[in-house]
Amino acid sequence: MDWLNRFDSVWLIDFEFSQPPGERPIVACLVAREFHSRKLLRIGMDELTTMKRPPFDVSERSLFVAYFSSAEWNCFLSLGWPVPIRVLDLYCEFRNLLNGISLPAGRGLLGCLSHFGFDSMLASEKQEMRDLAIRGGPYTAAEMSALLDYCQSDVDAVDRLLPVMNLAIDYPRAILRGRYMRAVSSMETAGVPIDMETLAMFRRHWLTIKRQLIASVDESFGVFDGETFRHDRFADYLIRNRIPWPNTDSGRLALDDGTFRQQAKAYPQVSPLRELRHSLSEMKLEKLAVGSDGRNRAMLSPFASRSGRNQPSNNKFIFGPSVWLRGLIKPAVGRSIAYVDWSQQELGIAAALSSDPALGQAYASGDPYLEFAKMAGAVPPSATKQSHPAERSAYKVCMLATQYGMSEYGLAAKLNKPVAFARNLLRRHRETFPVFWRWSQSQVDAAMLGGKLQTVFGWTIHTIGGDNPRSLANFPMQANGAEMLRLACSMASEAGITICCPVHDAILIEADTGQIDEAVIQAQTIMREAGRIVLDGFDLESDAKIVSYPARYMDDDRGQEMWDKVFRLASEAESKHGT
Repeated sequence: MDWLNRFDSVWLIDFEFSQPPGERPIVACLVAREFHSRKLLRIGMDELTTMKRPPFDVSERSLFVAYFSSAEWNCFLSLGWPVPIRVLDLYCEFRNLLNGISLPAGRGLLGCLSHFGFDSMLASEKQEMRDLAIRGGPYTAAEMSALLDYCQSDVDAVDRLLPVMNLAIDYPRAILRGRYMRAVSSMETAGVPIDMETLAMFRRHWLTIKRQLIASVDESFGVFDGETFRHDRFADYLIRNRIPWPNTDSGRLALDDGTFRQQAKAYPQVSPLRELRHSLSEMKLEKLAVGSDGRNRAMLSPFASRSGRNQPSNNKFIFGPSVWLRGLIKPAVGRSIAYVDWSQQELGIAAALSSDPALGQAYASGDPYLEFAKMAGAVPPSATKQSHPAERSAYKVCMLATQYGMSEYGLAAKLNKPVAFARNLLRRHRETFPVFWRWSQSQVDAAMLGGKLQTVFGWTIHTIGGDNPRSLANFPMQANGAEMLRLACSMASEAGITICCPVHDAILIEADTGQIDEAVIQAQTIMREAGRIVLDGFDLESDAKIVSYPARYMDDDRGQEMWDKVFRLASEAESKHGT
């Protein structure tokens, strides 16, 4: 309990609230217990809405403990309260304690209680009370009493878990993970600005758009029957065009999006079909969570992946569906957004953690792929991106593939080249960056023999047999990249930068148009500092793309064509049928 005794007070806390899709939470009640003194607070909706400040100290002298605490801090922000500075989130610590191990009861609060041998409320009872909270007020006195009892049951659960879990909690790094949950609430509250007028137009005419998209794209393929994709027709198309295609174990054509994406790189003529299929499968416009204020707000699901990355819903989060849909992101009048991302982040992480001087040189060159080709003797020292595009492209694919432990067969398929060509590329990579390869193998060996791998800040993957060595080889890059993003988000939000959302190795920020340049410089400075902290002084560069009203966001080379087509079809339908 040493760490818990460092604070003047330790508050265990839970809110109940309702939250329609895309909106900020409407708080129903709060229950909090001070761990040492046992003081209990039970506050209902009517009293909460009149309170200008929280009923406890939220400075660094107090520690706040909750399970999936970003939901609580969303409620703080909705009430206009300052968010506590010191946070311990038992969800994060439970995830870290057993990451990589199957949990029969799941990773939620009930699953955590079950794992540690505690009884809990039946799932059916819990759902009944959740439904009451989601319904929203006004509540009768009996309903509010029931909600407060339910809310207190979660606080009591945290009260039981804390002494047991505290023995295994990784202090002080657990507080760093709690710090990120504060940033998550800041980002979930801000949300992403959406062009509501265009979204409404798309929703009104999506059935018409879908039919016309299919008809337009299928002119070149002839593989649809109405709105149904016909496997036999696609097989005939592949035969006619002499395109080889992977099969599933059952012998049928592999039609998952990953296969389509890989094949589209080798055979660009199938790209329109891949984009169409992806759009049709992912496009559920009614599920995109956009509030009445035109902001896309979705739960970011922090620490959900094995690497510790966020995993927001593909249907609810604007960066989840097809790339072209990101054209709906549009700043309001007088506002700008900026997409700020690290340059070749995972490559830089690999160079820093492995201490490979050659890989560090390649990263520092500004174009590591061309530098790799130069080091390997594939192009002359004077080569440029323009003079040797084919060689640079091949060496880029190879360099990225090695981060994921791709085999020569996978690399050959990705390059659409013979296996011997891919084997030679991989050999050159091993010869050029031997220190990296020794380090990478040592990481896999350590995971296999020691049963776990950890990031610099203690995020852990447990290996219990059956783990893919390629996945383990990539874990240090993915997971330390996640550490870096979490730290940057925490630092930037605390510095007053409005972060709309994190996206893999980037953040989307927002500011007044007259202040966006300054905000970008500040964000890039923070991201560089976060990189130095995680990588012990190694510098990672970043890029920024600014979009100011009335322009809309769009990934330059990915999705513009589909966006233009959908927008044209929607506009035509609007002119013809109206609203």
